[in-house]
Amino acid sequence: MSVVFDGYERQYCELSANLARQCTNAAILNGEQKKQKISEIKGGLDEAEALIRKMDLEARTLQPNVKATLLAKLREYKNDLNNLKSEVKKLSTMDSQAARDA
Repeated sequence: MSVVFDGYERQYCELSANLARQCTNAAILNGEQKKQKISEIKGGLDEAEALIRKMDLEARTLQPNVKATLLAKLREYKNDLNNLKSEVKKLSTMDSQAARDA
């Protein structure tokens, strides 16, 4: 495999797990605290997206047999990231609705 890809992958997995925990924590917050947490999470999502781009570039420079394996992993990570983005969108929507209802 690739040492560079592995490094990015490790960073992404740690970040993804952290973002998932933050989403869970944000769900129980209200008002300004929730907005602040959502903003932090969005920053983390941007960082995760950058790591995925770096992994993609690295994977494409490798031998075809290795490349195929790594690109399959990347598809999973992209799905994971999209799920996190959906979760954040839900949190934002719930927060907006709560503000309107208040």
